Amino acid sequence: MPLTVHQFPCLSDNYGFLVRDEASGKVACIDTPDAEAIIAAAEAKGWGIDMVLNTHWHADHAGGNEAIKARFGAELIGPQEVKAHFPLDRTVGDGDVVELGATRFAVLDTGGHTLGHVSYYDAADGIAFVGDTLFPLGCGRVFEGTPQQMWTSLSRLAALPADTVAYSAHEYTLANGRFAATVDDSADLAARMAAVEAARERGEPTVPTTIALERQTNPFLRAPLLSEKADPAEAFAEIRALKDNFKG
Repeated sequence: MPLTVHQFPCLSDNYGFLVRDEASGKVACIDTPDAEAIIAAAEAKGWGIDMVLNTHWHADHAGGNEAIKARFGAELIGPQEVKAHFPLDRTVGDGDVVELGATRFAVLDTGGHTLGHVSYYDAADGIAFVGDTLFPLGCGRVFEGTPQQMWTSLSRLAALPADTVAYSAHEYTLANGRFAATVDDSADLAARMAAVEAARERGEPTVPTTIALERQTNPFLRAPLLSEKADPAEAFAEIRALKDNFKG
């Protein structure tokens, strides 16, 4: 049976995700950006929360761990780096598998934004929760890792099946697209931005995205095509530096 994803906005630009394995009724929360909003969303659905899957240690991803555990008794699962900042019951890393009823999440090392950032990939349902590594038309800042590490992580996500649905943690797409248009004048990007602008005007989210759409229009995945740098990681670093200094 499939995985049901309930997505809702929280904080200023985050998304919360509750995921329910329909075979067992077990529920996981992907990150804990806003404990009050998560608890309200779960209670509105009539769901408990059996586990939390943290992607990385930042407060808008793990800051609600303690409150969610206190309310639901959820098992707190995430990369080792979370333990230095927030409660965690079980550490996971690349190659591990987390089972939520009949749903199996493969843990993928997607470090770069933080050193230990991970993503959770449900191959059977074609769903990936990618935290702050990949965004629609963008990627996370390289706070702790290196451009090479981030490029490796993005390449790993880009290698997932094209129809994989990628859930990222923030609504950044309009700003990402404005930057993308400064380095890529493709018709595909222009068409996508028109669709993004229309969606936001209607108050609709631009998350999730698909791997196919990001391969086609995301300037960070397309960096080797948009830069004169011969090395793909150096091309990525060039585009990332431009974005870091972008004021638009």
